[in-house]
Order: sequence, then C-alpha cells, then structure tokens
Amino acid sequence: MGTNLVNELEGRGHEVFAADLLHNNRDNYQRCDVRNYRQLERLFEEHEDKFDYVYHLAAEYGRWNGEAYYENLWQTNVIGSKHMIRLQEKLGFRMIFFSSAEVYGDYTGKMSEDVMVKNPIKDTYQMNDYAITKWAGELMCMNSATMFGTETVRVRPVNCYGPHEEYSPYKGFIPIFIYKALHNQPYTVYKGHKRIIDYVGDTAFTFANIVDNFIPGEVYNVGGRTEWEKDIKEYSDLVLEAVGKDDSLVTYEQAEEFTTQVKTIDFSKAIKDLKHTPKVDPAEGIKKTVEWMKWFYRVK
Repeated sequence: MGTNLVNELEGRGHEVFAADLLHNNRDNYQRCDVRNYRQLERLFEEHEDKFDYVYHLAAEYGRWNGEAYYENLWQTNVIGSKHMIRLQEKLGFRMIFFSSAEVYGDYTGKMSEDVMVKNPIKDTYQMNDYAITKWAGELMCMNSATMFGTETVRVRPVNCYGPHEEYSPYKGFIPIFIYKALHNQPYTVYKGHKRIIDYVGDTAFTFANIVDNFIPGEVYNVGGRTEWEKDIKEYSDLVLEAVGKDDSLVTYEQAEEFTTQVKTIDFSKAIKDLKHTPKVDPAEGIKKTVEWMKWFYRVK
C-alpha cells in the first residue's frame, strides 16, 4: 500500500518523503525502523517543519505472522505506534493511522465503524494478536487526542491486494494463490469464507483523498464494493483462470479455525467523506496482479 500511496500522492503534486525498513534507491527516502525512537526522532529532526501529514502504515502484518514473530509484531505495531504518537504530540503533525478490519474480530453483523464503540467487547473479540495490536494502536490514537489534542484519522483497510506486494506465506490469500499457481505449487482453499477484496490502486486513491477532507477523530472502512463479496473459492477460480491453470493444484478443506467466516463491511462513510469509488473489479484486478507478479518473478 505504501508504494502505491506514494505514487498516487506524488501524481497529485504533493511533496512526499517515505521511510521504511529497507535500504532503497528512490529519491526522498530514508531507512527507518519505527521500533527505534531515535531513528524516528532523527528523521523528523532532519526534516523539521516539513511534514503537514504523516501516513503511518508501518506494521507487521498477518495473523500467523503475529504468532510466529510476536516480538516483532508487538514492538512494531504497538511500541512503534506509540513512538509515532509521542512525536505527533511534540511536533503537531496530523496523522493517518492504518489499522485493520481485523479489529472487528468475529462480529457477525454488518461491520460499520461505530460497532467498536457501541457493541460490548464480547461482540468484537479480536481473534489474534495482529488484530489486538491494531485495536491497541487505535485506542492509543484516541487517548492521545483526548489528553494532548492530537489530530488523527484512522483507517481500516479490507483485504487490499495488487502490484508491489511480494509473496510470503504470511500475506493475504490473493498473492499467495497467485504465487503458488504461477510456480505450480499446491495451495489450500478453505470453504465457507467470504471476503471483499480491494485493488490497491483504488485503495491508494481513497487514502490520498484524506488530506483533502481531513476530519480529526474519524475512522473509515476502506475496501471494495459490497456487491463484489465472494467465496474464497471463487477468488481462487479467478486466479487459476488468469494464470491459465486448472484446480489440480488446489486442496479444498472445510472452514479454517480461528478465522472469521464472513466479513460484511459498511463503506458508506468512506464513500461520503473520501469519495471512495472502487473501479477495478476482482477479475480485472487479479489479472493486473498476475501480470505484475509474472514480471517481478520472471515467470513466462
């Protein structure tokens, strides 16, 4: 999401400076680990009075990643976010904090943003450490606004996918399915799970709109169109069609444990405030992502 967001913001004429864990040869970039306050402090000191808005996307992603590498997860998602908030309190920039729709846990109703404050905890019990850390980050942002007057908009992305997302076994199901199919590797599809996916170009467009209508304290679900909700198997079928493979690679199993079966999300607030208008449907977006992965992994 970060790469596509930077490209979208620069395309609109904004001056953008990026920071990430990796060494990178792009302009206006600095290596920085949010787990280390000194590195963040140095970055802001070297660019004093330069930032009006800060998009805080840095995070360890994924449920099973959070189990296998829980130290990194908690240090990055919680301690790292606290470092960012401390600097926000000191320097006064406006922040866009990236949470996740995982904060809704296994909520069975329509997931509107106010569910997290109007419903009892038992309704939105977070099912994994990744979700817990994201909700902790949101709570810290809200507490800072109350105590120190900081101004933050929180966003809850929903299954964003697309170019510039490399494969790892801890990523979302779309890049995993594509990578496995491209390399003739078997993968598993769990039945009974329904999701809405959102092509990263559409996501970046909406996130970039936040600076044009920044409403402190607001929180937004951002994802695809509700009519695009599909069973995971349907997404797998679209991947296989785009790659040109049959489903002999696929093992079908019953619903996965500790995983929400159906996520029905309300995007009306982002549509109203942020002009959220997803244009790339799953079939087209998956084809675009397959082409990018073919190029990136040199697959003919």
